[in-house]
Amino acid sequence: MPSRPTVAQRRHAALRAALDDQLRHLGEPPYSGPDRPSLVLEACASAVLRAHAAGLDPDRAAVRAAVRGTLAELAERAPGHALEVRVPPFGAVQCLEGPRHTRGTPPGVVETDSLTWLALAAGTLVWEEAVAGGRVTASGVRADIGPLLPLWGPPSR
Repeated sequence: MPSRPTVAQRRHAALRAALDDQLRHLGEPPYSGPDRPSLVLEACASAVLRAHAAGLDPDRAAVRAAVRGTLAELAERAPGHALEVRVPPFGAVQCLEGPRHTRGTPPGVVETDSLTWLALAAGTLVWEEAVAGGRVTASGVRADIGPLLPLWGPPSR
């Protein structure tokens, strides 16, 4: 009897499927790079941003998968509960060491839309510019996550 796929395996399969759908909508061939989760996540975020830049509506499943994956990556790199990063409607994570909250609004909150978040994660948008331009709201003493971004690649300064 075959074993059931783990949550991580199911999440990765959904990410791959969403990436290939987004690439198809862009008129590009399916992803053929290494099947490592971080590389597939980077490719998916990049494909979503390319679709948006081309004036297309990015594939919702690809946006969801890329946002959830990048939020999970942020939480893994900066574990803790002092800051909540929200990207509605796709997800939110708690990260950064510091005081833990258990009810209501946490002491630090960062909130932005999905395309802004993916641009920050990919390094095509700089944190300071996003905050100054009102594309990100950040409150609390630990709300500056600029040093943690981008999640891959060089920042575009």
